Amino acid sequence: MATLNTLPSMKNDEDTKPEHPRLSNLDSSAESIEYPEGGLEAWLVIFGSFLALFATWGVINSYGVFHDYYSTVLLPNSSSSTISLIGALQLFFLYGFSPVVGRIFDLYGSRILLPLGSIITVISLMLLSLCQVNQTYQFFLADGLLFGIGATLVFTPAVAVAGHWFNKKRPLAIGVMATGSSVGGVVCPIILQRLIPKVGFGWAVRVMAFVVLGCLILSCVTIKTRLLPRSRLGLVDVGAAGAGVGVREAGGEGQKGAWRSGLVDLTGFKDPKFCLACAATFILFYVLFIPFFYIEAYAKYRQVDSTISQYVVAIMNGAAILRLSLCFLAVKYGTVNIIVPSILVSGILVLAVWLPSRGAVPIAVFGSLYAIFSGVFITLLPAWIGAMSTTERFGGRVGCVWFFAAVASLVGTPTAGAFVKDREHPGYNSLMLFTGVMFLGGSVILVIARILHSRRLWYKI
Repeated sequence: MATLNTLPSMKNDEDTKPEHPRLSNLDSSAESIEYPEGGLEAWLVIFGSFLALFATWGVINSYGVFHDYYSTVLLPNSSSSTISLIGALQLFFLYGFSPVVGRIFDLYGSRILLPLGSIITVISLMLLSLCQVNQTYQFFLADGLLFGIGATLVFTPAVAVAGHWFNKKRPLAIGVMATGSSVGGVVCPIILQRLIPKVGFGWAVRVMAFVVLGCLILSCVTIKTRLLPRSRLGLVDVGAAGAGVGVREAGGEGQKGAWRSGLVDLTGFKDPKFCLACAATFILFYVLFIPFFYIEAYAKYRQVDSTISQYVVAIMNGAAILRLSLCFLAVKYGTVNIIVPSILVSGILVLAVWLPSRGAVPIAVFGSLYAIFSGVFITLLPAWIGAMSTTERFGGRVGCVWFFAAVASLVGTPTAGAFVKDREHPGYNSLMLFTGVMFLGGSVILVIARILHSRRLWYKI
């Protein structure tokens, strides 16, 4: 998805206790860090993150187009579950490696992670353009494995770096950068849809790879790590907020001590709210991407005109830009207070709009509204974890949450493929019922977590 500091307006009394006794005399200095909360340099970092998410999530959000083209042209002998597993692997590696990547970012920043991830991401797309018909393993390696690994090296530090520059306005900053995934999800499908008939699949993907390359080069230039993590070399930020000046912790164990604390931070599981966040993440990510993967195929099944059905994924991602308005509300009313109703609305949309939809208009309306409300959970989840974490713990903890998302994404979309195994009589109704019920179950867990934060209805968290 790092060093996001605990939001003052969201902080509970139990979170004020130092997590390590040796840091007790340093916490006051760390908590007094001043954040720019804006300015040219800070917003340039957000712009770089916007481009990073455009390049990675733009491709991932286009998988509905890839899935349809794979099933009809490149992999006609493969089942829907097998083809869905390729996209699921992207998500699994993107989220599954986040605990380690987040911890590395906590220790070393983005200087190495971003360039390395950019190179791997572009190479994976170039290799995808060379994959041969019915050679399923080639698509798994290029589009699933390699792209997923490259994407997580870009995505995790791109999201986490917002915590170096924003505190109170963090949900808004993350919301702005997250619109990059939506814009990418509009542009990339259109690139594929328009270029494949003219120049073929290979060159269409290569053009997209060059677009991704340009975005990631700008990201590497503009994204900067501002705060020196406490866990690196036993240092703590007690100097000027923007200078990254630190002093060595008394008796610090240095870099080896930081690594002995583990590549994966499991301390968050002592907090019931964090455990519920992980449970909700697993349930929701199990079904969250199913509409994105299958709505285009469903539109064709309902005989929607091809001029509309082939752009339905782009329509969804275009509408998702409007979720930025919900991020504004999160700054004013609290992150969890916006997440809970958004997920509930998403489940209702699946059952009340997508399930009975038969024509172009209801399908497009569902896709647009679903993209707005369901994406709020992805966008605001890091800010929620930041409310339960101290600065040097955020990267590892958000990585743990993303790991649950990774496992759920890996098994969720192939499960959907099992519902749609018969192309002549696919079980879309069963798939929609399953998706809607899972959303409602996830919203129940979120309500319980919200109650644990506070039983006051208007409490800001």
